[in-house]
Amino acid sequence: MTDYLVNPKHYKSSKGLECIDCIEGMVEDLVGVEATDTGNIIKYLWRWKNKDGVNDLKKAQWYINHLIAHLENDVETLKTMNEIILDKQFDELHDEDWFKKASFVPFV
Repeated sequence: MTDYLVNPKHYKSSKGLECIDCIEGMVEDLVGVEATDTGNIIKYLWRWKNKDGVNDLKKAQWYINHLIAHLENDVETLKTMNEIILDKQFDELHDEDWFKKASFVPFV
């Protein structure tokens, strides 16, 4: 594997901190949605300036809203958020260029 796949620059600070190490420390006492959402929030806030800009900030915002809805047991908001995800996934699966856009490494 190339170093970019194992250790991308946008996940390492100028002081040498690795995003994954910080995430592990932040979520060690969390489980399930709390751990996943918190990890994703940190990831997108960590890399926004060096990777996907405002789009990463919007992703972090989505996970923050999802975590708040989960903690408040806001079933209606969670249902709406899940429906949006399913609609997007459905649209992507039916995109005729999906196979061209997909980037994955098959298991060998």
